Amino acid sequence: MTKEQSAADAGRLERDSVTKESGDSLIWEELGTEHVVWDEWIDFRKTTYRLPDGQVIDTFYTYGCRDYVVVVATDTDGMVLCERQFRQGIKGVTTEFPAGAIERGTDKAYGMEESQRITGEEALAAAKRELREETGCVSDEWRHLLTIPSNATMCDNYAHIFAAKNCRKITGQELDETEYLSVLRLTPEEVDRLVWTGRFQQAVHVAAWLLAKQL
Repeated sequence: MTKEQSAADAGRLERDSVTKESGDSLIWEELGTEHVVWDEWIDFRKTTYRLPDGQVIDTFYTYGCRDYVVVVATDTDGMVLCERQFRQGIKGVTTEFPAGAIERGTDKAYGMEESQRITGEEALAAAKRELREETGCVSDEWRHLLTIPSNATMCDNYAHIFAAKNCRKITGQELDETEYLSVLRLTPEEVDRLVWTGRFQQAVHVAAWLLAKQL
């Protein structure tokens, strides 16, 4: 080992140590939580925390909801399967990928406990179901790209991102009673233009596209 390599390793270990210590000192202590709304869809919480400097903040809002899947799907012609549907948050119609919540019955635990995390098998099964129900398509070529917090600042759920290649249509749509969406086939170049002009209006879906393009 050269002197330069030894110094670099020592520097890395020191940075790792500082990072760990800094991270430990940044944790907020939860003192109490009120569940403002708690049903099968959302756990909207008002929490009191003690901050790292000892200050107490008694109104910090977070929410829990179901994990969900996002599927970047391409068909046998290399076209990208996308959807158009109304989104209540921005009160507008978005272009996005097939996606949907992972159903856990009436379970009100949204993944905060490690033992209640969604498994890879559950996430893949949900991704296959959402693709078939929303587009009528299936695939034999699936790849898990990433599982990542949906919004680490305010929410405890995770997005499970998949790619599905050589999709083929076998049936019609099987939509939920509140789902109204249309399917469109776009070229990768068209998806790129939507993404880079801010017209693909789902942040996690944009990340999914950038990941899928690396395959």
